[in-house]
Formats: sequence, C-alpha cells, structure tokens
Amino acid sequence: MPERQVAAALGMGATSGGPIIAVEGLKKYFPVKKGLLRRTTGYVYAVDGVSFSIGEGETLGLVGESGCGKSTVARTVLRLLEPTGGSIKLDGHDITRLGKAAMRPHRRQMQIIFQDPFSSLNPRMSAGDIVGEPLQVHGIASGKEKEKRVAELFDQVGLRRTQMRSYPHEFSGGQRQRICIARALALNPKLIIGDEPVSALDVSIQAQVINLMMDLQREKSLSYLFIAHDLAVVEHISHRIAVMYLGKIVECTDKATLFTNPLHPYTEALLAAVPIPNPRVKRKRRLLEGDVPSPINPPPGCSFHTRCPYAEPRCRAEIPALREVSPSHMVACHLR
Repeated sequence: MPERQVAAALGMGATSGGPIIAVEGLKKYFPVKKGLLRRTTGYVYAVDGVSFSIGEGETLGLVGESGCGKSTVARTVLRLLEPTGGSIKLDGHDITRLGKAAMRPHRRQMQIIFQDPFSSLNPRMSAGDIVGEPLQVHGIASGKEKEKRVAELFDQVGLRRTQMRSYPHEFSGGQRQRICIARALALNPKLIIGDEPVSALDVSIQAQVINLMMDLQREKSLSYLFIAHDLAVVEHISHRIAVMYLGKIVECTDKATLFTNPLHPYTEALLAAVPIPNPRVKRKRRLLEGDVPSPINPPPGCSFHTRCPYAEPRCRAEIPALREVSPSHMVACHLR
C-alpha cells in the first residue's frame, strides 16, 4: 500500500476536517562513524518508514519496547531532529524541510511534555518564569500581561498562584509535571506530544496527571501523541493505538479492537505480559525468545521473525507491508 494511503488509513479516527498532524514514510537514520577520520560505516535505523495521522481532539497512543524508536518519532515530528526521509504535515502545511525562521510560527502549534519533569525544568528559574518564557520568546505577552496569563495557566493545571515564585526543587514530582503541562499549554498549541509523561510518577499521581490531560483535551480540543510503556495508561487515555517494533509500526487500530483482537504476534506478546490484578485468574503467557535485533543491522524480511513463534520462510525473505485487514485495523504481517 502506498505511504499516502497508509497514512490515510492510520488516520481513520481523525475528524472530518482533516488531520492536525499527518506523517508519511518518516525515516530517521543516525550515522555510525569509526576510525581516526570518523568515516561513516553504517547507520542506526531508528525510525524506518513510519506513517500516521492524528485528528483534532484525538489521542494516538504509541507503544513498544525500549529502543524501538518511539521517542525518536516524537523528536523528529517536532523537528528537534532532522528527518532523513518522509514528510510531516502540520494542519495541512508541509514542515519537513522548513528552515529555522520559517519553522518558528509552526513551533507554536506543537509542544512536548518530557518524561522527567525535574530535568526538563531550569532549576535557576521560578515556576512562573518557566511557564511564561514561551510567551516572551514568541512575543505574545510580557510584564503584567504575561504574569496574568501565567496565573491563569496555573489555575488550569491545578497549581496555586502563590507557587509562581517557587523553584522546581520546592515542588513534588506531580506538581513539576503540572508545571510542564502549563508550559506546553502557554502558546495554545494544537498538538501536544507526551513522551512517557507519567512514567516517573507514583501510580496515584499518574492518575491525576492523566485525568488532567484528558480534561484539558476536552476543553481545548487538543490532539495528543501519547508515548508510554504502560498499556493500562495508554488504554485509558488513547482513542487509537499504534504498536512499534524496531523502527516500524506493526499494528494500529482503535483501543477496543487492539485489546480484544490483537493480530500481530508482537502485540499479542505485549498484551500477554500485562499482569491481571486478580490472583485467581491465570493467563497463558507468550514468552518471546531472543533479544531485540540491533537497529544497525536489522534482520531481512519481517524484523520480528527472529522472535516470532509463527515465522515461516516467507517471513525471513519479504518485508510485510502495513495493510488494512479490516476497517481501520492496520497490520504488517504475512500471516494476517
């Protein structure tokens, strides 16, 4: 299936007005340099042909093992990393190759919430200055007007206005992540990328932050690309879920279908590893054998065939295309 058709199919949950973000065939390769002359001897295929789209007010969950390329997708979509190939369209505008000056107005429409709230906050700046910095950088507000806008943002994320003069070390982990959310909201973006935004928080605080993000989405029609390892969290917040393995999306569908009828063997293994909070219920575990192949030298054919219990000779020779096997259910597997 052509990349444009794949991106369209992967955005079937999007609104009729067109996707906020449309990614087609996104690639990001990192060169491997060796020797005294630092010559390029190979590449790390971190992201290798990823396509998806997200509609207004929609959340796409992105899951997969560590090192599969989730965070690289996030940073490349935001143009924090330059893409090797493919295209990125934000609200219909192609931003793939824009320079710094041309990219500046589009950056206001995309923001990110990082995994570790403490390391993503400047310890020498007060919380109010951190949240207000984007307003000043983009020339939106300054002085009393900026202070008023920051106070409103603190109200929205559940922080007290008196805390605007406090520093990051004076807040708890959950409060720091609320500061990061307020900073992301400062420019009224259309898309917010959450790069494992709750994985560093306690379980009770995770629920508070997730519910806050969902409330803000309903109020502001925000679109989220939500990256996480915890499938329970992804199921709670997402409308659709894409599963990544070794730089590629191997399955994408709505959350109800993914959890009740997973089609890719890797998705089956991920779901089988989720513990059931009932000691009387026993689940048949599907343990994967072997390790994740190196992204420097990925295996030929299907990248999952080295660990797949159902692999056939065809899987070792041909790369499976991501295709639609049922309405809005995309799978990259020869056996489906």
